[in-house]
Amino acid sequence: MRVLDSHLHLWDPDLLEYTWLEGPLARRFAEAELADAGLPGATETKAVFVQAETVEDRFLDEVRWVEGIADAAGVVAIVAGMRLDRGVDTVTHLEELASHPLVIGVRHILQGDDDGLAMSTAFVTGAREVANRGWSFDACIRAAQIPEIARLAGAIPELRIVLDHLGKPEVGTAAEPRTPSAEWVRDLDELARHPNTFCKLSGLPAEAGGDWSRAQLEPFLDVAADAFGDERLMWGTDWPVSAIGPGLAEGDDAADGSDVYRPTARGRWFQTVTAWAEDRGHDVDAILWSNAERFYRVGEAAGSPDEPPRRGIRGWLRGE
Repeated sequence: MRVLDSHLHLWDPDLLEYTWLEGPLARRFAEAELADAGLPGATETKAVFVQAETVEDRFLDEVRWVEGIADAAGVVAIVAGMRLDRGVDTVTHLEELASHPLVIGVRHILQGDDDGLAMSTAFVTGAREVANRGWSFDACIRAAQIPEIARLAGAIPELRIVLDHLGKPEVGTAAEPRTPSAEWVRDLDELARHPNTFCKLSGLPAEAGGDWSRAQLEPFLDVAADAFGDERLMWGTDWPVSAIGPGLAEGDDAADGSDVYRPTARGRWFQTVTAWAEDRGHDVDAILWSNAERFYRVGEAAGSPDEPPRRGIRGWLRGE
């Protein structure tokens, strides 16, 4: 079974600055750690790196760092961090990103921004520049912002947009599950009416605080499938963000129940979504591989086979 993880994070706080990392996430997660978070049953595994929100003035450094470990981590494409509402600076940043062949899209995290920003003149102008380059846009938002992204999709139909983490609906926990809200279902349906939009089956374990069950989350997967169909869903792990959960008394986790990193969580989400897709009769290969490959145009992002070897991060820092 071939697997293209459409939503993988990597970071190293010793090399780049991240103001949001805390607790068990506040350490290096890169190629070595990823190797210990395998996907049982996968015969071929690749990944799309999605920017991990280093500080804004290090966005390009993040791209360079990931390029240096891309082969070891199985990364075949990069969704770069940027701000789309910076006017001339946005255009300059896009031009700088264009020199990096693995970059196939961008992400401006909107979940903490003011309502309406995605439809502001500055943002829409920046988003049009992304579309003009044939790149995609990852929408990282809260559920209440989905209508705004639907309006953006209507305003720029040539811009390919993917909704990260199903728009982060409230899912509850395994012990106290929530059902999909009528508002979220309505807004997801409205977004899906735009053929340029896709949806990632990712991030729900993190929304549950790492305390989740298949039965709890399957209703949300069902709603996404009803809205977008097999051909516009893509699976992603949101690793390692979605690999954090309360410790367990048994095993190697923290016996006091505090949050810990669980190396097996990535594989658990893979098995959960695969089993759900198989049980529902969905196109498993499309969800696990070909939809993400088509959306991100992965084959077009890999660069020339004659391209010189990438420098390691230490060499780049030394200017080699």
